[in-house]
Amino acid sequence: MTDRRKALWCAYALDLGPAGRVYFAGDTALAKGATFRAARAEHGPFRLAILPIGAYEPRWFMRDQHMNAEEAVIALELLGVEAAIGCHWGVFQLTAEAIDAPAEQLAATLAAKRMAPERFRALKPGEVWESQPTA
Repeated sequence: MTDRRKALWCAYALDLGPAGRVYFAGDTALAKGATFRAARAEHGPFRLAILPIGAYEPRWFMRDQHMNAEEAVIALELLGVEAAIGCHWGVFQLTAEAIDAPAEQLAATLAAKRMAPERFRALKPGEVWESQPTA
Protein backbone atom coordinates (compact mmCIF):
# COMPACT_ATOMS: atom_id res chain seq x y z
CA MET A 1 0.00 0.00 0.00
CA THR A 2 2.87 2.41 0.60
CA ASP A 3 5.12 1.55 -2.39
CA ARG A 4 3.62 4.03 -4.85
CA ARG A 5 5.09 4.02 -8.36
CA LYS A 6 7.10 0.84 -7.68
CA ALA A 7 4.82 -2.00 -8.77
CA LEU A 8 2.20 -2.94 -11.34
CA TRP A 9 2.87 -0.01 -13.66
CA CYS A 10 4.67 -0.69 -16.88
CA ALA A 11 5.98 1.40 -19.76
CA TYR A 12 7.97 0.37 -22.82
CA ALA A 13 10.48 2.06 -25.09
CA LEU A 14 10.59 0.18 -28.39
CA ASP A 15 13.34 0.74 -30.95
CA LEU A 16 11.92 -0.11 -34.38
CA GLY A 17 15.14 0.59 -36.27
CA PRO A 18 14.66 2.90 -39.27
CA ALA A 19 10.99 3.43 -38.28
CA GLY A 20 12.10 5.16 -35.06
CA ARG A 21 11.38 4.70 -31.38
CA VAL A 22 7.96 4.29 -29.77
CA TYR A 23 7.11 5.00 -26.15
CA PHE A 24 4.13 3.25 -24.55
CA ALA A 25 3.28 4.80 -21.18
CA GLY A 26 0.96 2.07 -19.89
CA ASP A 27 -0.95 3.05 -16.75
CA THR A 28 0.67 6.14 -15.36
CA ALA A 29 0.11 9.51 -13.79
CA LEU A 30 1.91 12.67 -14.81
CA ALA A 31 3.08 13.29 -11.23
CA LYS A 32 5.77 15.94 -11.78
CA GLY A 33 6.81 14.55 -15.16
CA ALA A 34 9.99 12.83 -13.97
CA THR A 35 9.11 9.54 -15.69
CA PHE A 36 8.74 11.26 -19.06
CA ARG A 37 11.88 13.36 -18.68
CA ALA A 38 13.84 10.23 -17.77
CA ALA A 39 12.45 8.26 -20.73
CA ARG A 40 13.42 11.05 -23.12
CA ALA A 41 16.91 11.31 -21.61
CA GLU A 42 17.54 7.57 -21.66
CA HIS A 43 15.73 6.42 -24.81
CA GLY A 44 14.65 9.45 -26.86
CA PRO A 45 14.04 10.94 -29.24
CA PHE A 46 10.76 9.15 -29.83
CA ARG A 47 8.80 9.21 -33.05
CA LEU A 48 5.52 8.13 -31.43
CA ALA A 49 4.10 7.95 -27.92
CA ILE A 50 1.04 6.02 -26.81
CA LEU A 51 -0.31 7.90 -23.83
CA PRO A 52 -3.36 7.32 -21.61
CA ILE A 53 -6.03 10.01 -21.81
CA GLY A 54 -8.91 8.31 -19.98
CA ALA A 55 -10.00 6.69 -16.73
CA TYR A 56 -9.17 9.81 -14.73
CA GLU A 57 -12.26 10.80 -12.71
CA PRO A 58 -12.67 11.50 -9.90
CA ARG A 59 -9.35 13.35 -9.92
CA TRP A 60 -8.94 13.28 -6.13
CA PHE A 61 -8.73 9.49 -6.39
CA MET A 62 -7.30 8.82 -9.89
CA ARG A 63 -4.65 11.56 -10.24
CA ASP A 64 -1.98 9.27 -8.78
CA GLN A 65 -2.78 6.44 -11.23
CA HIS A 66 -4.00 7.94 -14.53
CA MET A 67 -3.43 11.11 -16.51
CA ASN A 68 -6.23 13.11 -18.05
CA ALA A 69 -5.89 14.45 -21.60
CA GLU A 70 -4.47 17.78 -20.48
CA GLU A 71 -1.72 16.02 -18.55
CA ALA A 72 -1.09 13.68 -21.50
CA VAL A 73 -0.35 16.72 -23.69
CA ILE A 74 2.18 17.85 -21.09
CA ALA A 75 3.72 14.36 -21.22
CA LEU A 76 3.90 14.62 -25.03
CA GLU A 77 5.81 17.88 -24.66
CA LEU A 78 8.16 16.42 -22.01
CA LEU A 79 8.88 13.42 -24.23
CA GLY A 80 9.45 15.66 -27.26
CA VAL A 81 7.69 13.19 -29.56
CA GLU A 82 6.61 13.88 -33.13
CA ALA A 83 3.14 12.38 -32.62
CA ALA A 84 1.01 10.63 -30.01
CA ILE A 85 -1.98 8.33 -29.83
CA GLY A 86 -4.34 8.39 -26.85
CA CYS A 87 -5.27 5.13 -25.12
CA HIS A 88 -7.47 4.07 -22.17
CA TRP A 89 -10.66 5.57 -23.50
CA GLY A 90 -13.69 4.81 -25.67
CA VAL A 91 -14.08 1.03 -25.30
CA PHE A 92 -16.15 1.01 -22.12
CA GLN A 93 -16.61 3.42 -19.25
CA LEU A 94 -14.06 2.64 -16.55
CA THR A 95 -14.42 5.63 -14.25
CA ALA A 96 -16.68 8.63 -13.62
CA GLU A 97 -16.00 10.67 -16.78
CA ALA A 98 -18.24 10.19 -19.84
CA ILE A 99 -16.95 7.66 -22.36
CA ASP A 100 -16.22 10.38 -24.96
CA ALA A 101 -14.92 12.99 -22.47
CA PRO A 102 -11.22 12.08 -22.89
CA ALA A 103 -11.29 12.72 -26.66
CA GLU A 104 -13.23 15.94 -26.17
CA GLN A 105 -10.79 17.13 -23.50
CA LEU A 106 -7.85 16.25 -25.75
CA ALA A 107 -9.29 18.26 -28.66
CA ALA A 108 -9.94 21.25 -26.38
CA THR A 109 -6.43 21.08 -24.88
CA LEU A 110 -4.75 20.88 -28.28
CA ALA A 111 -6.83 23.84 -29.54
CA ALA A 112 -5.98 25.91 -26.44
CA LYS A 113 -2.26 25.20 -26.97
CA ARG A 114 -2.58 25.86 -30.72
CA MET A 115 -1.23 22.38 -31.45
CA ALA A 116 -2.26 20.58 -34.62
CA PRO A 117 -4.87 17.89 -33.86
CA GLU A 118 -2.86 15.49 -36.05
CA ARG A 119 -0.01 15.61 -33.54
CA PHE A 120 -2.03 13.81 -30.83
CA ARG A 121 -4.80 11.55 -32.09
CA ALA A 122 -7.58 9.97 -30.07
CA LEU A 123 -8.24 7.00 -32.33
CA LYS A 124 -11.61 5.35 -31.89
CA PRO A 125 -11.62 1.64 -31.00
CA GLY A 126 -10.69 -0.27 -34.16
CA GLU A 127 -9.62 2.85 -36.06
CA VAL A 128 -6.41 2.58 -38.09
CA TRP A 129 -3.89 5.33 -38.70
CA GLU A 130 -0.92 4.90 -40.99
CA SER A 131 1.92 7.29 -40.39
CA GLN A 132 3.94 8.50 -43.32
CA PRO A 133 7.70 7.90 -42.98
CA THR A 134 9.78 10.90 -42.06
CA ALA A 135 12.47 11.92 -44.49
